[in-house]
Amino acid sequence: MSRISYEHDIPVTGGMEAEEESWAVALTPRLAQFAAVARHEHVTRAAQELGVPQSTLSRAMVRLEEDLGVALFARRGRTVALTPAGRTFLRSVERALAEVDRAAESVRADADPAAGRVSFGFLHTLGSETVPGLIRAFRVDHPRVRFQLVQNYGEAMIERMRAGGLDLCLTSPMPDAPDLVARRLDEQRLRLVVPDGHRLANRRRIRLAEAAAEVFVTLEPGYGLRRITDALCAEAGFTPKIAFEGEEAETIRGLVAAGLGVALLPPPAVPRPGVAELTVTAPRAVREIGVAWLDGHPDTPPVAAFKRFLLSRRGQLLD
Repeated sequence: MSRISYEHDIPVTGGMEAEEESWAVALTPRLAQFAAVARHEHVTRAAQELGVPQSTLSRAMVRLEEDLGVALFARRGRTVALTPAGRTFLRSVERALAEVDRAAESVRADADPAAGRVSFGFLHTLGSETVPGLIRAFRVDHPRVRFQLVQNYGEAMIERMRAGGLDLCLTSPMPDAPDLVARRLDEQRLRLVVPDGHRLANRRRIRLAEAAAEVFVTLEPGYGLRRITDALCAEAGFTPKIAFEGEEAETIRGLVAAGLGVALLPPPAVPRPGVAELTVTAPRAVREIGVAWLDGHPDTPPVAAFKRFLLSRRGQLLD
């Protein structure tokens, strides 16, 4: 099918003269009208169904044919019949209109207060216990709300949220950007994790400066926990020597258990054999957990309800 040239703003064929206009923009308002005329094979009956004057609908069909440069109807008095080109066009029009209907029903369903959808992102370290517990508690009062769950590191979730793929995310550290709103919900103590048999393994508490000579295993740059680790080590007066970098906290804990270094990590959901976990007394080793969303972004009713629920859990998120 010929289309408008965007380079020169000149129609290639047909009667479309609006500059920088695509076929979709020009034809979409008339597709449902065309489908109704084709279905009834009668302009008057189609006009009655659509609630428009018969003369308006007739002119719209003439203009549609002029724009396409193709006869879509063979006219026989008050009745019309599709030409072969009209039948071909109708098949695509019906598919397009059906897809619009499906899209409309989908967004309406997602916004349903009782059974809508929440796209929710969270850190991997919150996935085994914290997030399942939150959703279970929320669904006591909202049993039919659906969730699309995304696990990732903080920066990736925020970029996905900016692209429209997430409504809310639990992240750490708290993001500071003009297009975001972030609210602190809780904090989580970090521990120095060392292998069993390590010189520090029998200690219960430690100042982080005492680990300055150790090699560290940690998450890759860009992960929130990596930024926190670097900042805490700097506060303790040293730059950590990094032996291995990974993408997931439990993998890091496994590398520690294998004797490949030490790490600053949040507590595990289930105790891991092969390591000792020491309380860090100085500096204060915690990470803030917060919820973030796009500033000015309108919430659907289920998203608004879940946001209120999360904010009501301040100080109890990790209980």
